[in-house]
Amino acid sequence: MALVDKHKVKRQRLDRICEGIRPQIMNGPLHPRPLVALLDGRDCTVEMPILKDLATVAFCDAQSTQEIHEKVLNEAVGAMMYHTITLTREDLEKFKALRVIVRIGSGYDNVDIKAAGELGIAVCNIPSAAVEETADSTICHILNLYRRNTWLYQALREGTRVQSVEQIREVASGAARIRGETLGLIGFGRTGQAVAVRAKAFGFSVIFYDPYLQDGIERSLGVQRVYTLQDLLYQSDCVSLHCNLNEHNHHLINDFTIKQMRQGAFLVNAARGGLVDEKALAQALKEGRIRGAALDVHESEPFSFAQGPLKDAPNLICTPHTAWYSEQASLEMREAAATEIRRAITGEPPAALAASDPGDGHAEGGVGLCCGQRWSLGVKLKKFGMSWAPLLPERKPIPFCISQCKSRRPGRRAPGGSRGQLPPVWLKPSVVQALEQVICCGNIRAGPSYQRVRDLHCSLLPHNRGV
Repeated sequence: MALVDKHKVKRQRLDRICEGIRPQIMNGPLHPRPLVALLDGRDCTVEMPILKDLATVAFCDAQSTQEIHEKVLNEAVGAMMYHTITLTREDLEKFKALRVIVRIGSGYDNVDIKAAGELGIAVCNIPSAAVEETADSTICHILNLYRRNTWLYQALREGTRVQSVEQIREVASGAARIRGETLGLIGFGRTGQAVAVRAKAFGFSVIFYDPYLQDGIERSLGVQRVYTLQDLLYQSDCVSLHCNLNEHNHHLINDFTIKQMRQGAFLVNAARGGLVDEKALAQALKEGRIRGAALDVHESEPFSFAQGPLKDAPNLICTPHTAWYSEQASLEMREAAATEIRRAITGEPPAALAASDPGDGHAEGGVGLCCGQRWSLGVKLKKFGMSWAPLLPERKPIPFCISQCKSRRPGRRAPGGSRGQLPPVWLKPSVVQALEQVICCGNIRAGPSYQRVRDLHCSLLPHNRGV
């Protein structure tokens, strides 16, 4: 047996780069301890104990990539970030070794998901982040609008005398009874459902609009579902937003939709500032079309009353994007983010990959359950050479839509909401292969657009169709 000098054996070069996947780094092996950076924070006391045996953790405390050190841009393989920094395509291209980004929170609109997918960077979020706190804050805002505690406090601070019935009526003008009022929730993910449970305890009749949620959840929670945004706006005495921000719902609440709301309705937004056109809202508040509004998030943050269209708006409550915060929630989010980074380093698939299509989910908080990814990539640290390679199992879209599938039990209601018809779906390759072999009696058609469903639903689709 011939002896081969291992030092003279050249490594195999990567001749072809797969589209959407970053190649191995060709400038030699990585440092035995990969670099993980907290981009827009400085406190790493929670993350350090979780990652210290696997990686070096650094903080940047930056508000833009221009403030990030060159060493982080060149060597960081993992990044954690809050909502105070935005990563566009140009920003992502500055990172030479980045493989995974974990958003410490549920929203991910401050990361260009599509560009990250094309660059081979996994983007994860924490879908369950601060659900209880955000729901509690939303209910506090709603109660404040109905009972006007903020304005009563301001009146007393200003020295207003409140003694006679007439004075009380003047100061508390606009206060309303809650029981019997209709609360409309736009988006019915984790936070929306938590708000619904709390609102029902106060006597609200709860309705919701969420076109991406499967039928049936309304029966389990005792709420009513409406199937158009117009119906929700028309029926609601108070509208609360609980959906992600994407290119399809930017300025969801604008002058046109405000005119479809009931005269004197309330508006609450603890989701994302870009969902509301603040100029249209300010005008509606001045004209009295909206009786009052409570905003925890704003189009421009950090928010200041000194500038912007809302500076002269009446009957407005604003808080500085703090509805999510509590000591417990902050600790849980940071631990979950560090755990996601650890999973990526050790080769496990991240638990909450954000999809690359901004239309993946209207219901906030459900990002981590989306099953269809347009890009396959990996972040496993290989033992030899300590280089990063794409090793996650591939998930690809199904190349056709299943429509009008015949069932052995005709007339059974399909998950899509209509008899005998399934919505287009994204499935794992193994499920695709099984469906191709089993479903041969249905009408199969090609289609340019697909609707993604969640992993749980993927396993239910063949069963519910009698397969």
